[in-house]
Amino acid sequence: MQENIQGPAQERKAYAHPVERKSAPDHGELNRAVGDFFRAFEAFKSANDERLKELESKSSADVLIEEKVDRINAKVGELKTHVDQVAAQIARPRLGGAAETQSNERKSFREFLHRGTAPSELKTVVPLASGGDGGVLIPSEIETMIARVLPKISPIRSVASVRQIGTSTLKLPFVTASGATGWVAETDARPQTDAPTITEIDYPTAELYAMPAATQALLDDSAADVETWLAEEIQTTFAEQEGAAFVNGNGTNKPKGFLQYTTVADASWTSGNIGYIASGADGAFAGSNPSDALISLVYAPRQTYRANANWVMNRTTAAAIRKFKDTAGEYIWRPGNDPGSPASLMGYPVIESEDMPTVASNSLSIAFGDFHRGYLIVDRVGIRILRDPYSAKPYVLFYATKRVGGGVMDFAAIKVMKFAAS
Repeated sequence: MQENIQGPAQERKAYAHPVERKSAPDHGELNRAVGDFFRAFEAFKSANDERLKELESKSSADVLIEEKVDRINAKVGELKTHVDQVAAQIARPRLGGAAETQSNERKSFREFLHRGTAPSELKTVVPLASGGDGGVLIPSEIETMIARVLPKISPIRSVASVRQIGTSTLKLPFVTASGATGWVAETDARPQTDAPTITEIDYPTAELYAMPAATQALLDDSAADVETWLAEEIQTTFAEQEGAAFVNGNGTNKPKGFLQYTTVADASWTSGNIGYIASGADGAFAGSNPSDALISLVYAPRQTYRANANWVMNRTTAAAIRKFKDTAGEYIWRPGNDPGSPASLMGYPVIESEDMPTVASNSLSIAFGDFHRGYLIVDRVGIRILRDPYSAKPYVLFYATKRVGGGVMDFAAIKVMKFAAS
């Protein structure tokens, strides 16, 4: 079969720099990207079916067929990523608004960014310990826009539970042993029962920063849309850094990722640990019936967690699973129904996070569960901006900081697959 695969159109950023605004993607580009993706997926299925027939008849597939399947499979992954990016850019809220219709707070912030003038309408942050200016808090409208966009580009944030706080640490009670309960008749005595055992878990926030730069010549141009450029630079950097921490952060000056907790075989699971299901082979899926381990992982969490469950894995792992079929001969990985919607695996959404480890010996490359109940992200309200025209002349640095924390909230809600024989 002749391959009919088209690569994504040349990728465009909405803002190349503060004054050069390029056209943002439109629905026409999204439709073309979706068409390219589905054509590639059909080509992949045809090529993989050919590979499976070879395996059934000869116990091994032709090397050229294997290479063809891998090549098309990789293109499917690239096109899926492109569709998601275009859909996210179209859905991304824009600041917009002519200067004359902006609030005094926005106008003051704009003057601060362009010229470094005193931010009369903005809340000034407490000066830094060194005695220098601590900067200003960005206007609530821009902070809200960043908060709305982050879940679209930060994979774990899109499915986790998020709380905003006004302090540096969130303390939550955690029941380690439930109190005794029982059934009684209406007039029966109620004997005293054991009280539940409650401990407290701290979710401290750590400082996350971004530092985009612009030349003073660009800032001197009053037409430059510095606010939008700065917001997009901040949200992209924040999303990349926090996304890595929510998966693999060690908890020191950053959130603690869900893969950094102690893992135990799910049959021996106890609270405070993350249960795992073995893939059936060291550093790989089992040679026969590889999807059986995925089924076991689906049924590892209790039913109450499966109702809102998601898969989390990177693109390479998803590409390997795309080749699997069920006993009825149907592919267990299916593309999303709408542009930008996640693919599904066994009926559950697949969240692609490139911070998840690639399949290797004893790697924890797949997670499954209800992340809304299982993982908590803590945001301290307020993003601070410090304008620095001195440290990197002729560039002006915009030092943006926010405080973010994170950690597992319900250890029964998240399970992982360990790529090991047992």
